[in-house]
Amino acid sequence: MQQIAVIGAGTMGNGIAHVFAQNGFKVNLVDVSAPSLEKALQTIEKNLDRQLAKESITAAVKDQTLQNITTYTDLSAGVKTADLVVEATTENIALKLKIFQDLDAYAPPEAILATNTSSISITRIAAATKRAGKVIGMHFMNPVPVMKLVEIINGYATEKTVSQTIVTLSEKLGKVPCVVNDYPGFIANRILMPMINEAIYSLYEGVANVAEIDTVMKLGMAHPMGPLQLADFIGLDVCLSILNVLHDGFGNPKYAPCPLLVNMVTAGYLGAKSGEGFYKYEKGSKDLIVSERFVK
Repeated sequence: MQQIAVIGAGTMGNGIAHVFAQNGFKVNLVDVSAPSLEKALQTIEKNLDRQLAKESITAAVKDQTLQNITTYTDLSAGVKTADLVVEATTENIALKLKIFQDLDAYAPPEAILATNTSSISITRIAAATKRAGKVIGMHFMNPVPVMKLVEIINGYATEKTVSQTIVTLSEKLGKVPCVVNDYPGFIANRILMPMINEAIYSLYEGVANVAEIDTVMKLGMAHPMGPLQLADFIGLDVCLSILNVLHDGFGNPKYAPCPLLVNMVTAGYLGAKSGEGFYKYEKGSKDLIVSERFVK
């Protein structure tokens, strides 16, 4: 397995492309937007420069990594020689189903089709193709070049040999693969999102303020980041989407999103990417400042 195609040049897509390319794989990075591809290459180079400054890579590794990446705006051209395709687009089921129908048509018949989805059913995605046995979840964590975990999700029809291939491949990337089965939220988000939701409920019900909630979890439970700050980092819209998947999938009211979260997303307060969520984010500042909306 040498030729990798990554679909989507956003935060996760460029990180996945970076990691594969740095480990010697030829990567076709595909996105419908040429400006997004250019931005992705700039981000990858910036992150490589950061690694270079820390002396974790050499200048030769940086140069070779960039040479290993080719960009495409045409999906069929980008995947026609792929051994593995990793889809890393937005968490939209209709979009993913359409992409996998196209991948099934354009990618070689023996190619494995993986999705970086954090919550959408692998079995449902696989059903959009004629190669369900070769469809699998490959859920990387953000930031991809730094985080060690890859959550590997077997759909109902995923072949054992495909699962083992992806485990071995993940290890070659220097990652730690954890294999799970296809149920709503898998493991990472099935456990994480209810915790985040409960933290938001605690704020909503006036149990404690933003800083207190995060400090309790950081100092009391040794979490590197509090749940409200983490929600901002993930994106409150993404958190809401995953909670809706859990709620719909299990039909259990314990997964119902907090009304405060719903209101914040509706109003466009999405966390770090919008400049404000539970905290306020100013360009160039690393200070953690609680949003004025939650300061009493």
